[in-house]
Amino acid sequence: MDVAIEINGVTHSYEDRPVLEDISVFIRKGTFFIIIGPNGSGKTTLMKLIAGIHKPSMGQVIVLGKPIDHFTRRSLAKTVAMVAQMSAMEFPFTVEEVVLMGRSPHKGLLGLDNRSDTKIARQSMAFTEVEHLAGRKLDQLSGGEQQRVFIARAICQEPEIILLDEPTAALDLAHQVKVMDLMERLQLEKGVTIVMVSHDVNLAAIYANSLLLLKEGKIIRFGSPEQVLTYETLEKAYGCTLIVDKSPLGQFPRITLVPQRYIDRNLCNSHRENGCAVLSRAGRGDRRKK
Repeated sequence: MDVAIEINGVTHSYEDRPVLEDISVFIRKGTFFIIIGPNGSGKTTLMKLIAGIHKPSMGQVIVLGKPIDHFTRRSLAKTVAMVAQMSAMEFPFTVEEVVLMGRSPHKGLLGLDNRSDTKIARQSMAFTEVEHLAGRKLDQLSGGEQQRVFIARAICQEPEIILLDEPTAALDLAHQVKVMDLMERLQLEKGVTIVMVSHDVNLAAIYANSLLLLKEGKIIRFGSPEQVLTYETLEKAYGCTLIVDKSPLGQFPRITLVPQRYIDRNLCNSHRENGCAVLSRAGRGDRRKK
């Protein structure tokens, strides 16, 4: 089995406050791996440990068969690129300047761009469909355009692994799908391992090969979307009522939140059929009469 990342018995704390506890999981090469879970479950911390930003309090992170603390900063940057949550840049760089920053690990002492760097940057912008924006200032772009620029910068590093922390969180529906389709293309066409943190369980169901569900720093479930996204598991993790059924788009789950006004307090086990939480007809009928 070709493994891109191994996380072995990782525990991490901030000032004696445990954030992750005994996390062990593996991520196969060339797959789309998504980490989900409620707020405060340790998703972003785990991503930072994989990126080498933090060191685990206990345990080990292994990247492509090599312990992460054996990498130099430059060699790790050639292997792993990270797209953090969107934030404004301090200076108004152009799109091309931002994308070329991805070449930093490959440059010599003087840090000058050469023809090869420019060619790779142009290819990265073309892949993410922002080449026509090359001369524009980053602060003149929409949120979706900015996110594709940051992804282009990550591609420009030529890494084997790309990490993304909630890349669709601030985007509208159209841009969410565009970013997710882009990452899927990168995985399928270029063989890049994609590791993503997401709050959107429906996007995770559609795109992920494997899911990791965390709660309060512990693993609730690890496996395929079908294995992880069951109503029993999700209700345990999120503490709310859900309907989980099959998506009309394919053989993967679809999750629907149930507002309080639709919850029938007498919902019995007979209404939980075929791995799906089903609202009673009486509950829906009562609502229509009000």
